[in-house]
This record gives sequence, structure tokens and C-alpha cells, in this order.
Amino acid sequence: MKIKYIVFLIGIIVLGSCSDFLEEQPLAELDSNQFFSEPDQAYSAVNSLYRTGAPNMTDGGVYSGTPLMLGGYMSGYFYNEYAGQELHVSNTQELTLNGDNIGGYLQDRWRELYLGISRANNAIKYIPETPELSDSERAQLLAEAKFFRAFAYYYLVRWFGPVPLTTEPYESLDNLYLERSPIADVYALIEQDLKDALDGGLPTVSMVDNGKRVTAGAVATLLADVYLTMSGNPLNADRYADAAALSQEIINGTYGSYDLVQHDEVSPGVVDVENSAYNKIRKGDASSIEHIYIKEYDPEIATSVYPRYSYPVALASEVLYDITNGGYLPSEGFMDLYDSDNDLRIQEKQFFHSSFEDTEQTFSTAPYIWHDDTAVFETANSGKDFAVYGYADVLLIAAEAIARSSGVTSDAINYLAQVRSRAYWESDLATVEADLAGLGTEAFVQEVWKERHKELVFEFKTWFDIVRTGQFPVADAPGSISFVNAVGHTTERGKQIEEKHMLLPLPGPELQRNPNLGTDNNGY
Repeated sequence: MKIKYIVFLIGIIVLGSCSDFLEEQPLAELDSNQFFSEPDQAYSAVNSLYRTGAPNMTDGGVYSGTPLMLGGYMSGYFYNEYAGQELHVSNTQELTLNGDNIGGYLQDRWRELYLGISRANNAIKYIPETPELSDSERAQLLAEAKFFRAFAYYYLVRWFGPVPLTTEPYESLDNLYLERSPIADVYALIEQDLKDALDGGLPTVSMVDNGKRVTAGAVATLLADVYLTMSGNPLNADRYADAAALSQEIINGTYGSYDLVQHDEVSPGVVDVENSAYNKIRKGDASSIEHIYIKEYDPEIATSVYPRYSYPVALASEVLYDITNGGYLPSEGFMDLYDSDNDLRIQEKQFFHSSFEDTEQTFSTAPYIWHDDTAVFETANSGKDFAVYGYADVLLIAAEAIARSSGVTSDAINYLAQVRSRAYWESDLATVEADLAGLGTEAFVQEVWKERHKELVFEFKTWFDIVRTGQFPVADAPGSISFVNAVGHTTERGKQIEEKHMLLPLPGPELQRNPNLGTDNNGY
């Protein structure tokens, strides 16, 4: 993506041209009655959404981590070496968070998400009136805008529960302070936006093959995830059948051709661990077959911070970066969720690493999946894209949703086995399927949850799944996982999870600014 900045309306910034998103251009200002007067301005309005709102949740600083790491910190399964100076980290890790002691950090997230919503509302209102757009361009841009509006609300409702709903641009000071809307109403808007976007004629190819623009597959995947989440806490609406149907359409190719990247082999049946699927993905940029929705980075303009998180602070002297930080270091308890004998993901230099190159120097286990050879050793500047949704997620959504809505069918078994057999690199698909066959619904669903926690760790699904299911994964022994009630569970840090922790507190500054939000701050 190449970005250009244009300021218009009430201080809103939009970015970009229709083809090159990340190319910097001179600043300019446009009056509201001038904007949306030509196609390039409509594209600019939508291009802004690729770097505002929901996409901001994967961005962060070397010390602070990223917003999506908050749930991992709350679980006690991940920690940040700079927690001492980053109060939002220490208070979430210790479950001492409230709307005041991390209010500033949460206020920034609230502002970013609602800024994305405001820009989307603007685009959705005025794109239909923009002259010289073709019907297909108009439909595409509206679909993209509705995708990003839905995505921003999806983060807001999962984090904060009832939140204000607005679908109109802020063009006056009237109705500036909105009340919180029920969770069901927020999800109703999310669902409708994504259904509209899915009918918008977006390409049925991967984002990588679509100039990094949103495709029908990205919309369908987000909607399938929404249906799965709606089926669990706190809404508990039974939308499993919808999640199953939509995820199977993705698997069957309705929205593009996706698949899991497979391991290279040194001989038939023997995996080349250096060129495992996980390392092939790590070494390259986004995968055109496995990655469905990505956040794009560029080494010259919008760089990725994630390679800095792939080494703890003590290793900064060994790499080209001036500072590294174990911003998302897994605990021993989390690592014990993996079968150390049979799961390739837990082997050294696959998902994680704890040794420096080929030396004997060791360190606390850190994410290897974010290690970028060029950035770490040559440039100190990474443009690797970040995978937000991948095909493994779709397979696991389908497996769980089918089991809940139709029972443990052969399709559900196959979808789960595809993910697990890639990880259990010395077992074949048929063997894994045989091991899963005959399980009842509850037992099978728990097997899906196990894979979600292990496979989607770097897409930051851990806490969202704990909240959705109400169940916390605990390793009885390495590779042996049981589930306990999340509320009442004591984390590895010795902190007990309470009901209020299923949501974040609203930021104190926002409560002070908007009296219509009420006085109930989610139990905090």
C-alpha cells in the first residue's frame, strides 16, 4: 500500500490513491463541499481505512507491545519485559486494570477505532454521490468501507461490550454524546455490514493477488468468525450453522482458492524442518494461498515492529536493531500446551526459539515466527506483512461450527485434521483423522479449541477464545490439555480471573467526556 494524506471535513485524514497505497504525497486540505467530487477522492477516503481503525490494533511500539496483546497479558500466559514502565501491560498482567490506571492507553484505542468508524461512515454516505465512478467501482469501495466499519465495531464490542453505535458522519455538534447500544444491536450492524460487503462484487482472489486490497474471502472469513463469536459468550446466540455454512463456502472455493502451505521434504515422508511450512511463511512475505486478511507494511514508509519482539532485551547487542524487547514472551504454562515430542510448532526455530543462530547462546523463549533475517541482521527495518486471518482459522471455525450444528461429521474431522497433521509432522492425515473419529461433540470441540490456542497464537486469538468459550486451557502435562472455567481460574501469575475481566473497562477519560455512557464501567 502507498499512502497519501489529505485532510477534509472535521479534521478527518484520508490516505492514498487507487493503486499505490504507500506512496507519500504532499499534504493538502479540502473543504467538505469539495471532497467526493471525483473518483480519486472516493478512493482516498477508502484507502484511509487500511491504516485506521481496526488495522491500528496490530500496530505498536517496541516497548508497549500492540493492542491485540492485551488479552494474552490478561491470561497470564504472555508477558512483556518492559511491563515495569508500561502500566497498561503490568496492570493487565496482574489483573489490576481499571478505567483509570490504563485509561489513557484504552482511550487511544477507543479513539483509533471510532476514527476508523467515522471515516467509514463518511465514505459510505458520500461514495454513492461521487460523480464519474463506475457501478463496479462504487460497489467495491462501499464494500471495503463496510468491511472496515464492521471490523472496528467487532473489536469494540468484544473488548467493551455495549458501545455507542453511529452510522452517520460527524458533520455537526448535534448528538455528539451517544449512549451505549446493546451488544445484540452492535452485532446486528456488524453482520449487516459484512453481508452487504459480501454482495459488493469484491474479487474472489487472495489479498496478495489483489494489490493488498480487501477481497470477498477476507469479508467471508471475518463474518464466519463473527458468527462463531456470536454463538458464545456474552451473546450466546446460536449462529453455529451460519458459521459452518460460510466457512465451508470459503473452503470449497466460493470466495477464492486457499490452502495450507505444506512442508518441504528432504525425502518422501521426511520433513525438511528448515523449510517447514512455518519457516516458509516466516521467510517470505504474506502467503497468497494461506493468508486471507493481512495488514500491509512497507520498509520505507510503514514499518513492522514485530521482528523487535522476536528477541528479548538481552539480545539487542547481537542484532542490528538498537532495541529489542520480549514484548510477547510465552510462559512455561503456555508452552506446555504443546506436545514437545510430536508437535513441530514447539520445536526450536519453528513457532518459537530460545537460541541465537548456531551458537550456544540461549535466552527466554520468544516468537521465532516474527524473526525477519533481513531486518534483524541487515537493515533494522522490516516491511513484512502481518497475517490477521489465515486459512487455518477458517478450517478450525468450520470444524467447531459443524460439530456444534450438525455433529462430528467427516468434514469436521477432516478440517481439524488438516491443521493438526501439518503440526504433527510425523503423522499423516489419515492417522490423525482416525484418532479423532468416534469422539462425541463436546470432546471433539475441545480438540478444536486446543488447536486454536496452539495454531492461532500469533493472530492473538487466545483471550478472545477464552472469553467466547468461558473455558481456560491448562496443561496437566506437556501436550495434555484440560479446560477449566475461566472465571475463578488463577493464572500463572497468581491472579484470579473475575467475571468483570471478560470485558475491558471503558477508558476513564471517555466516561468523563461523555456522560451518556453511564456510570457502570463493566464492573470495574
